[in-house]
Amino acid sequence: MRCSVGLVAEAGEERVMSREEILELADAVATSSGIATGIGTNRYGAQLVVVAETREEAIRAATTAFEAAVARAGLPPGPIVRLEAISEEEDQAGDG
Repeated sequence: MRCSVGLVAEAGEERVMSREEILELADAVATSSGIATGIGTNRYGAQLVVVAETREEAIRAATTAFEAAVARAGLPPGPIVRLEAISEEEDQAGDG
């Protein structure tokens, strides 16, 4: 099943993410059909699309991809403070 997984990490209380840093993250998550967020805040995040058998597998796969993208983008590693996952089926059921 295809799942959309949103992750947000804390960059540090005093750290403000620049446009350039979030664009680097956007480039790094593009391979996972991802988008990045966080310009002007002390957090950065991404919404990724992954294929997995279960929600838990989707979360693990997205977390791994997110952490790799953060490293590729040269962002400071930080704790994940928000994580949401929804399958395409759940999303479509919510539309009806």
